Amino acid sequence: MTDTAEAPASFRSGLRFGPQVAARVPDSWADEPYTRFEVIPKSPTIGAEIVGVDLTALDDETFADIHRALLEWKVLFFRDAGLDPESHAALGARWGELEFHPFLTNAPDRPTAVRFEKNDAVGGYENVWHSDVSWRAVPSLGSLLRAVEVPAAGGDTLWADMGAAYDCLPDDVKQRIDGMQAVHDWIDTFGALMTEEQREATRRDFPPSVHPVVRTHPETGRKTLYVNAIFTTELVGLDPAEGDALLEYLCRQADYPEYQCRWSWTRGDLAIWDNRATQHYATSDYHPQRRVMERITVIGDHPF
Repeated sequence: MTDTAEAPASFRSGLRFGPQVAARVPDSWADEPYTRFEVIPKSPTIGAEIVGVDLTALDDETFADIHRALLEWKVLFFRDAGLDPESHAALGARWGELEFHPFLTNAPDRPTAVRFEKNDAVGGYENVWHSDVSWRAVPSLGSLLRAVEVPAAGGDTLWADMGAAYDCLPDDVKQRIDGMQAVHDWIDTFGALMTEEQREATRRDFPPSVHPVVRTHPETGRKTLYVNAIFTTELVGLDPAEGDALLEYLCRQADYPEYQCRWSWTRGDLAIWDNRATQHYATSDYHPQRRVMERITVIGDHPF
């Protein structure tokens, strides 16, 4: 949808011609300064570069402050973080149990590390806004992405603040989606490359999941819009035509630059993001250059 003429009458009043101003954190947030490292914001509500910390030697107090900064800024960036595969995994484990991804390519001998390797012979670039593994019954808490090899230009990643996206929805849309649920599924993405027999066998382990359209962040209490264009397949209880139109409208809230930040990678960089509060988008503008990234993902909790 690009203008009011295309909007379904049932929520045409929900469209607006630009986002409102969103808060960075909930009103209850204790906005205390950071004394163990420098925080350089990348936008008013989402994204901050952290400077002056050694991620390979974190004491508990510094780690607690990094986690607080993650909750506040939703995605953190570290230039030349100095991590190797082992310290990358060890850092992720500070947040919790690491996830094995059943559909993506794992790094050799490291089943919890997903390796994204693109070059002149490998296509299929990821370029849809999404939250990692929202199709799981228990989606991820967050992800840690390490740049192993980067192109000379291009290959940036963007993140969208879905708390800000929810905050700026019109009141009538908020009322309409209050208590609504959505189905999340992998079948149209990862399943598209499988045979029917493979899909049926995999479906036994990973059935569709139903999550709230608006989830409450378990640590900040903030409401976030929790649907995405790649894994959310339908809104429960709505006529398909009406549901598809509303779902498209909700998914497109991630498109507003006012809710976004962007990172241009250099080799050795690390990004850590909160999948409960964000979506992300990997730009695919660098073919045929080579780009190699490794991701560690932390298991989260049931959305509510």
